[in-house]
Amino acid sequence: MNQLTSETVAYPAIRTLVPHQDPMVLLDEVIAADADSLCAKVRIHAESLFFDGEGVGAWVGIEYMAQAIAAHAGYLAHTKGEPIKVGFLLGTRRFETKTPRFTLGSNLHIQVHCSLQSDNGLGAFECNIVDCEAPNENLASATITVFQPHDAKDFLQGKSM
Repeated sequence: MNQLTSETVAYPAIRTLVPHQDPMVLLDEVIAADADSLCAKVRIHAESLFFDGEGVGAWVGIEYMAQAIAAHAGYLAHTKGEPIKVGFLLGTRRFETKTPRFTLGSNLHIQVHCSLQSDNGLGAFECNIVDCEAPNENLASATITVFQPHDAKDFLQGKSM
């Protein structure tokens, strides 16, 4: 995965890029983005959704990755002046984690890189989660497959693909 450089850029608030309502917006902020990649930050605290008293189960990393992909799509739409669109997580391949949970106080970087994007809305992203204190060691990784239809409402009603 390419390393994004975090220049002094003011990225839009994560809640404007991800089409979720609270409390399901799990990421804190975008720290770097370009046409192919995005890096978001999440801090694990006692009020984090899915916090179990010790941390957040590593399985939630799949949702962190999916939301970072959504933020990337939202960022691209934002840069083009287009509305943010709904997308769907289709699947996860090769999810691996080196920890059972992300511990209290952890500051995580969620890194996503688009490896495939077709005109029909299908895409695949290589994803990693690293602790800011050890950025060269993956805590979790996966390939996430997504679909963003041109019109989600029509798609859900079976009118288009």
